[in-house]
Amino acid sequence: MLFVQNDFAITSNKNVSTFKLVEAFPALQFDMPVELTSPRDGKDQIFVVEQSGRIKVFQNTPGVKNATIFLDIEKNVDSGGEKGLLGLAFHPEYKTNGYFYVNYTRSSPLETVVSRFKVSAANPQVADPASEEILLRFSQPYSNHNGGKVAFGKDGYLYISAGDGGSGGDPRGNGQDRKAWLGKILRIDVNKSSGNKKYSTPDDNPFKNSREGYREEIYAYGLRNVWRFSFDEETGLLWAGDVGQNELEEVDIIDRGGNYGWRIMEADECFKTENCNRENLIMPIWSYRQGSGTGRSVTGGFVCRDKTLPALQGKYVYGDFVSGNIWALTYSGKKAISNEKIARLSDGLSSFGEDSKNNLYVLAYSDGKIYRLRE
Repeated sequence: MLFVQNDFAITSNKNVSTFKLVEAFPALQFDMPVELTSPRDGKDQIFVVEQSGRIKVFQNTPGVKNATIFLDIEKNVDSGGEKGLLGLAFHPEYKTNGYFYVNYTRSSPLETVVSRFKVSAANPQVADPASEEILLRFSQPYSNHNGGKVAFGKDGYLYISAGDGGSGGDPRGNGQDRKAWLGKILRIDVNKSSGNKKYSTPDDNPFKNSREGYREEIYAYGLRNVWRFSFDEETGLLWAGDVGQNELEEVDIIDRGGNYGWRIMEADECFKTENCNRENLIMPIWSYRQGSGTGRSVTGGFVCRDKTLPALQGKYVYGDFVSGNIWALTYSGKKAISNEKIARLSDGLSSFGEDSKNNLYVLAYSDGKIYRLRE
């Protein structure tokens, strides 16, 4: 079944009210922020990624006055549109090893780069730009649909979202091509090297030792452009917002080896009617039709574990970049129960973020501000 928000296909959840957005750090403003995260190192700091190629850091207190530059690789990054420095993840043992991982695009040739950096030995508030170790590189045939998220799962492996390569309608069929990097969620073990690679492939990756030549790094496929995904802190479930073509936006729970249908399907409707075999395809837990009341580009969020938001506990909070709508999805297992619009951001909802205490944040792309939800 297709769940369409503006058609009220599921009844409202009366336990969720309308929330307001308040500036979390009124003195701070960022240049096109696309990611917010914090390491679990006991320092209670927040790191914000700016699309042009900078990462800034500041103390997690509302009255903070300044954010300093943690890493600047702007000269290496091809930014603009959907390109740029797009993702940041801290190693689970960051406190002791100082490792963190980024996802960015660069030109000549146009490609995605996933690499590791290390904190400066002289100053833990600054990264060493010369410490870069490139783990993965793969070509981007067009300038859009770069995915960009990186995050560690509870299993300690690094997960990476790769869009289908761009243009429109996946002209190269990357989503269903398991020999291609694109249109996938990838998973690698950054703690072990293998051959000439600076990582290894987990033994339980679905295409490990594939005889068909499938990429061993693939965790799930059939995805169009997962801009943001996240792991639920309590259950470990992997949630993703997959940006649609011209009709539908979708939210997925990603399973190992799962095929999420693109470009056979757009969400749970046939994209190419002459080839619409749904066998073994996983349908979204939720989708919405594009429109003025909903939006045109889903921004994946988080299952809320923010203790200051009791009414949202355990609900999946996500939004739309174009409309700025923010919703709370109530679910049981992998089935949606209700979906409520709870707020709206008017300045381009680029991302959601969490700090080390699981507090939830909303990033405004246009005005460069960081917001929190309040009843």
